[in-house]
Amino acid sequence: MILSKLLEELKCTVTAGNSAEILDANKVEIKDVVNDNRKISEGSLFICIKGANFDGHSCAMEAANKKAAAIVVEHDVDLPKDCKMAVIRVENTRYAMAFISAAYFDHPARKLKTIGITGTKGKTTTTYLIRNMLENAGHKVGLIGTIEVIIGEEHIHAENTTPESFTLQEYMARMVEAGCDSVVMEVSSQGLMLHRTQGFIFDIGIFTNIEPDHIGPNEHKDFEDYMHCKGLLFKQCRIGICNGDDIHTDDILEGHTCKAYTYGFGEGLDLRAINLAYIRKPGELGVFFDTEGLINMHAEIRTPGKFSVYNALCAIAVAQELGCTPEEIAPALKDAKVKGRIEMVKVSDEFTLMIDYAHNAMALKSLLTTLRDYHPNRLISVFGCGGNRSKLRRFEMGEVSGKYSDFTIITSDNPRYEEPEDIMNDIETGMKKTDGKYIKITDRKEAIRYAIDHGEQGDIIVLAGKGHEDYQEIKGVKYPMDERVIIQEILQERK
Repeated sequence: MILSKLLEELKCTVTAGNSAEILDANKVEIKDVVNDNRKISEGSLFICIKGANFDGHSCAMEAANKKAAAIVVEHDVDLPKDCKMAVIRVENTRYAMAFISAAYFDHPARKLKTIGITGTKGKTTTTYLIRNMLENAGHKVGLIGTIEVIIGEEHIHAENTTPESFTLQEYMARMVEAGCDSVVMEVSSQGLMLHRTQGFIFDIGIFTNIEPDHIGPNEHKDFEDYMHCKGLLFKQCRIGICNGDDIHTDDILEGHTCKAYTYGFGEGLDLRAINLAYIRKPGELGVFFDTEGLINMHAEIRTPGKFSVYNALCAIAVAQELGCTPEEIAPALKDAKVKGRIEMVKVSDEFTLMIDYAHNAMALKSLLTTLRDYHPNRLISVFGCGGNRSKLRRFEMGEVSGKYSDFTIITSDNPRYEEPEDIMNDIETGMKKTDGKYIKITDRKEAIRYAIDHGEQGDIIVLAGKGHEDYQEIKGVKYPMDERVIIQEILQERK
């Protein structure tokens, strides 16, 4: 590919090495685009990315020695004196990489309906709901998210919620090749902050909600920065669909360049849920509701609580925007299931058991308070906390479970390089701030077995923290451990 084609949407200068001699980008042939110095080869374009632990600019000399055709930099770099390699100077190499990658893969987003979802909670569930609805209406939909990437029949394990821009563009190009006409993706605040989704305009951008999260040295400096990064999506989409009940929606939409719609329960919103009724059947919890505004229909979802209604409303708003009818939306909504997100597992007609990814105090409290609305005989939590992470999370989760559960089974999660019992003792410290009843069982399978064996009529049992994960990380090794498999093993052993 000719270099000028890769740079056509970028503001940059192209020189011969470190000299002031301007190069004609029409005369430079590029064989490959890379941002990993180990992949540099003759004729490639190497993008120097400055990461948390490594700066690609330090590999400029290596690129020259390997006869790369060009490098992209933010500042001067060390090069051989007689080097004539094309040096492309840009303000931000991550931003530049997104546009270069889009051009390299021939702008696949222009051939797809692109839907991006940002927010603290609900992104994963809503991506699957939207995909279900669109597929039910005859679309072929790719998906990019926390759990996996779906391209046609292929399911790829996800490393990041939002992949690096080059990988993202590659996935979308593969979706086009597979015959997809749409893609729905989770867009993390980190992804927006690091320009991973630049290089194209989303057809629809979505905001689910926001609460303080991902604030720390390697993430966001404060809540305001977190909100600002979430809001960047609405300067990069044509239509914005936002949770109108969230108190921060106006802040998220500040300076937006899209046409914005709202959904929720409040008066005056563009799409509202009305006439809520909770469903409780043996081994199943859900909600009935009607909608009014952008589309009028009756809906049923087989996951509990108001936050499930928010996810559904969001998906309905997107589906109707893309031309889906109530007759296409309703059955897809009713049948939708998301691995590890309030995932019901039928164990008994006497009590309800579910698996959920709630792995911090905020998520656990939200789930438990929602389940209280179903008036269980007892609400039972089974959870642990990850090792080599903040102890504060353990104290907080213990305290939340003690307050909102009737009984807690403290167990192991991913202990990593810590001893499981030490982590469980920290959880117990938080638990002891309450009068909640609990037991400690280190082996997670035995903890689940205890919950099932002691389940009573009308109980709701929550296995929290692991969700979609199918492993347990101990001392640097990921051992196979899927709670769905564990449950089936326990049921077989009981027979």
